[in-house]
Amino acid sequence: MNGASTSCDDGLPEYGEFVARLYETGVLDDAWHDGAPRFRLQGGVLPPARARALRRAAERVGAVYQELVDLVWEEPRWLDAYFCLTPYQKLMWFAAQGRWHGIARADLFVCADGSIRCCEVNSDTPSGEAEAVLLNRLLHPYHGAVQDPNRSLPDAFWRMLVASHGGRVPGTVGIVYPTEMTEDLSMIAIYREWLEAHGCRVVLGSPFNLHECAAGVGMFGEPLDLLIRHYKTDWWGERQVVWSDAEPYPDDEPLSGPLRLLLAAEYAGRVTVVNPFGTVVSQNKLSMAFMWEERRRFSAAAQRWIARYIPETYRMTHMAPDELVADQQDWVLKSAYGCESEETICGAFVSAELWREVVAKALPASWVCQRFFRAEPESPGLLCNYGVYVIGGRSAGFYARLSATATDETAVTTPVFIGEG
Repeated sequence: MNGASTSCDDGLPEYGEFVARLYETGVLDDAWHDGAPRFRLQGGVLPPARARALRRAAERVGAVYQELVDLVWEEPRWLDAYFCLTPYQKLMWFAAQGRWHGIARADLFVCADGSIRCCEVNSDTPSGEAEAVLLNRLLHPYHGAVQDPNRSLPDAFWRMLVASHGGRVPGTVGIVYPTEMTEDLSMIAIYREWLEAHGCRVVLGSPFNLHECAAGVGMFGEPLDLLIRHYKTDWWGERQVVWSDAEPYPDDEPLSGPLRLLLAAEYAGRVTVVNPFGTVVSQNKLSMAFMWEERRRFSAAAQRWIARYIPETYRMTHMAPDELVADQQDWVLKSAYGCESEETICGAFVSAELWREVVAKALPASWVCQRFFRAEPESPGLLCNYGVYVIGGRSAGFYARLSATATDETAVTTPVFIGEG
């Protein structure tokens, strides 16, 4: 990995043996993607200085997002004038009263000159926790005298939940997620494992399984003390297409019933929601354009960190289409609520024909243009996306993925360790 030594321990298990042990955890059962291994067993070993730099970058970026949220809360006109939020998105924002953070994941890359760039922060429904914790736990013994930076992630997550709940230990915790989708089931399973280890009763379901009860809000007849929300804010509100030739979503109406029920219960102090619904602003990639276009509004320290870690980002409405087409190699286009490979198009990695089509069909108000940066590849030419978890404002672990181009579902997950000197 970039700036890291790589373990070459000949004692690593065969992939089939590792998969068998992984399946025994009862958490992860998808070790292949289209017949290819999803995981690399040979972990990267970060020098302590590089690990500290990545952690520091993630925490500073998180602090910049806190300033952004504070600015928007003080000047709500930005919700319409800049972020173009829908009525139900604004309802989420105001109901959250500026609360947005519990757990986030900053996706960082290291460039050839040693600088660090943050391509995005998933502050809404960050995933990968199961892979990060279990790969490190199972493969740590094969990598010599190294530290496992993910060992304390479960405890950090629990402390954050208790702090979010006013310092009280929650009795019954609901986890709301898109039950029809399977890719994040491992994260739901490991959250359940962590919660039950602390004596919590855990109830799983979708937003449609929420209902009113005497205590506030319940799920399947169980009153909830705390709800972990792994259902994206843009799915709770009105769903809007981002392409000029796209058909409207068949389910584009907001989840008004479940959402109003949950927001009312939270406002009355009858349930705690993590992550809070304020992520409807922080998750919106227009926030990264706001950091650059309105940088003078931030503190002096935040202005330095924006320039240091956030690639130049602007609203697509402020960019000339002809210039975007001509300067294809210099830009990445990202929709406001798209995630990684979904509605993220990197000019350097696609054909000129596809790039012209994207520029022509993207609805500019829903897109940002981010300056392309070249990450330093590791042998044999793979790029490493260091996902650094930030919990309660502090770094808490690493989730690393390797890919030849942009990070997508084909990326290979690898364990990350820290050397002792």
